[in-house]
Amino acid sequence: MSFFISDALAQGEAAASAGGSFMALLPLILFAVIFYFLLIRPQAKRQKEHRKMVESLAKGDEIITVGGMAGSINEIGENFAQVQIAEGVQVKVRRSAVESILPKGTLKEL
Repeated sequence: MSFFISDALAQGEAAASAGGSFMALLPLILFAVIFYFLLIRPQAKRQKEHRKMVESLAKGDEIITVGGMAGSINEIGENFAQVQIAEGVQVKVRRSAVESILPKGTLKEL
């Protein structure tokens, strides 16, 4: 009779260890979810907004580049834009190097 009792105890311990392994993985799963919502998702959103802004660049837009140069776009190509940073001074920059578009007339105030 005692050998039936030991089998029942062994089955109960196996079920408890299966639940324990899930509980051991729970912190890792929670960490991955928190990591996604705090780091990956906001970065993807910023990249999407920047890509949309770069695609909407047009001639005459006043911009600031990642390097800090401010100017207005004279010519725009598929990958590069020609930016006038001073009277008679023009530079070519990659479209992806544009950090932000300024409101019209901002360069006159600088």
